[in-house]
Amino acid sequence: MHVLGVIPARYRSSRFAGKPLVDILGKPMVQHVWERACAAACLDELIVATDDERIRDAVLSFGGRAVMTSSEHRSGTDRAAEAAGATAADVIVNIQGDEPMIEPAMIAEVVRPFRDGSGACVVTLKKEVFHDSEFADPGVVKVVTDLAGWALYFSRSLIPYPRTQTHDFHVYEHVGLYAYSRECLLRLASLPVSTLEEIESLEQLRALENGIRILVVRTACRTQAISVDTPEDLERVRSMLAEQRK
Repeated sequence: MHVLGVIPARYRSSRFAGKPLVDILGKPMVQHVWERACAAACLDELIVATDDERIRDAVLSFGGRAVMTSSEHRSGTDRAAEAAGATAADVIVNIQGDEPMIEPAMIAEVVRPFRDGSGACVVTLKKEVFHDSEFADPGVVKVVTDLAGWALYFSRSLIPYPRTQTHDFHVYEHVGLYAYSRECLLRLASLPVSTLEEIESLEQLRALENGIRILVVRTACRTQAISVDTPEDLERVRSMLAEQRK
């Protein structure tokens, strides 16, 4: 089984243009993601998929591998699919290009079900959240699963909603790291944007609406994954990484 890691990296972000190239402790953010992903022994191959020559050149300058993809893609999934379509990889891991603190162990967690013969064609992660502020935050995407771990729904709203107090009430945040079978990723990218996907602005709902099951694994990693979406997020990551170096 050949496992390909793809780091989609787009320059023109509506909230933070050029963020793959922002400096974090002397390195561009995309390099931090690359180096973390390289530490995942389960990956046989790793590439950055971008639509901008500045990002491609930065990746090549630190010894990474980059491929150019269309500037018309709406999502990282679509960009990863284009990159994967030119390879013979069996499993593709979509590694968020704006998470410079990604844990290599998480990459292993989404690949493992494919090696174990789970029958999944899409695998992602979840972690439990405990604070009321996270329950109400639409930026914290929640997921509910059946007893075997297959996703029932993802939402920006609180799910499940506790109408009464219960000791069995748990809330899980979706961790946006995915592994796909090659066939499933290419199929998913060929489908039109779905109704629920558009309402919630969650691309994983396209899979569920089209009958593609998603296996959700509870991560054993405790490190907080932070997506750099704003300059404030960037400063937070810089501080955390600087603290780790002490």
